[in-house]
Amino acid sequence: MTIKSIGVIGAGQMGNGIAHVMALAGYDVMLTDVSQDALDAAIAGIDGNMGRQVGRGKIAEADMQAAMKRIETTLALSDVGATDLVIEAATERESVKQAIFEDLQPHLKPETILTSNTSSISITRLASRTDRPERFMGFHFMNPVPVMQLVELIRGIATDQQTYEACLGVVDRLGKTAASAEDFPGFIVNRILMPMINEAVYTLYEGVGNVKSIDESMKLGANHPMGPLELADFIGLDTCLAIMNVLHDGLADTKYRPCPLLTKYVEAGWLGRKTQRGFYDYRGEAPVPTR
Repeated sequence: MTIKSIGVIGAGQMGNGIAHVMALAGYDVMLTDVSQDALDAAIAGIDGNMGRQVGRGKIAEADMQAAMKRIETTLALSDVGATDLVIEAATERESVKQAIFEDLQPHLKPETILTSNTSSISITRLASRTDRPERFMGFHFMNPVPVMQLVELIRGIATDQQTYEACLGVVDRLGKTAASAEDFPGFIVNRILMPMINEAVYTLYEGVGNVKSIDESMKLGANHPMGPLELADFIGLDTCLAIMNVLHDGLADTKYRPCPLLTKYVEAGWLGRKTQRGFYDYRGEAPVPTR
C-alpha cells in the first residue's frame, strides 16, 4: 500500500520528533496526546527545532512552513484511525500501550499498519492483542529523532513481508537507515547499549571510579561522544531501569541484573536531565557530578 498519512500517538520527546521528520518528508501527520498542553508544547518544540535547521542551512524556510502545515493535533485518539500508518510513542509501559491499541482498534481502516516505537517491549505480544498481528511491527527511532540516522524495524512472529516493506519504504523516504531486528528483549541497540550503561553504574557503585572519571574514560579511551552516565541522564534513568528489567525478565540471565544504585536514583526521583538531577546535577550553569 502507499502510505500518505501518519498517526503519531504521544506528543512527548519521541512523538514530536517523529512528527517533525514525517512532516518534513512530505507525510500528513496527525499527532495525538491526552494533554492539550503536551500537544501545544510539541508544536512549539517542532517549530523551534525546524527553525534551528533553517538557521543552519539544513532545510529551506519554505520547506519548514510546508511541513508545519502538514501537522494536525487532536485530543481524540479515534482521529488517528483514519491514517495509513500509526506509530505509538507513548510511555514505555506495556499496559499503557495495550490500552491504546485496544481503544484505537474500532476506529482503524482495514489496511492501516500499526507500529510501536517501544525500545524493548515484545512486538509479538503487543501485536497479539490487536486484530491485525500481521500488520503490526516495531518502528524504533533513536533520540533525538531529527538527528539520529538509525531506525530499528522489528518484526513480530506474525508480521508479514508487505508490512515490513511498507515500513522500510517510509524509513528510506525519511533519509534514514533501517536495521532489521528480531523480536527479542532490547532488540539490537538496547541489548548492547543498556548493559554497558548498567555496567558503568556498577563501576560507580563499587567505587572503581567516580562519575567524571568513568565518563572521561569512555569518551577519551573508547572515543564515545558521550560518557555512559551522561548518556543515561540524557535517556532518562527510569527508562534505563525499565529496559534493564525487560532484559533481565525476558532473558533470565543474571548479567542483566539492574545495578542497585540505578534503582536507588530512580527511587529518589533523580531521573536525569528531565528532573534536573541524575548522575549529574543540572540546576547550575554547568552540570556537576553527584558522586
